[in-house]
Amino acid sequence: MNENSSIVQIIQLMLAPGIMISACGLLLLAMNNKYSLVVNRVRLLNEERRRFLIKNSGRDFGYEENIRLESISQQITALLIRVKLVRNAVLAYTIAIAFFVLTSLFIGLQFASVKIGLTELIITIFLMGMISVLIGIIYAGYETKKGYDIIRLEVKIDE
Repeated sequence: MNENSSIVQIIQLMLAPGIMISACGLLLLAMNNKYSLVVNRVRLLNEERRRFLIKNSGRDFGYEENIRLESISQQITALLIRVKLVRNAVLAYTIAIAFFVLTSLFIGLQFASVKIGLTELIITIFLMGMISVLIGIIYAGYETKKGYDIIRLEVKIDE
């Protein structure tokens, strides 16, 4: 009976990092989707700019054409910043997953070999994973704000 309760205890201890791995997986899925959308938007704007320049090569641009070209350039610049923020969030979540996997492995190792005292290391690694998640969330939040700023730039909304 004592051995069974020990196994249950090991499983319970390993469950928290496992849940965090799943949570980070969902966050990664969302961020990869954002990454794809932002990269696609950069490509579309860049293609629009190229077609515009080819179509109008050899002549001076009018006022509206200059405004559109400037808007495209500003949006591309802002979107490149946004891509970096998404990349940083993805990296932070990936690092967090690595920390949570290490936490689970060290919990299992500690119970497999009672002589090794890994409690402080396990707590430290788990906390590092949580800090990585927090960093990813901060990047994701800032990226969301930048996304709103780009929309405002595109439609010229002044608040």
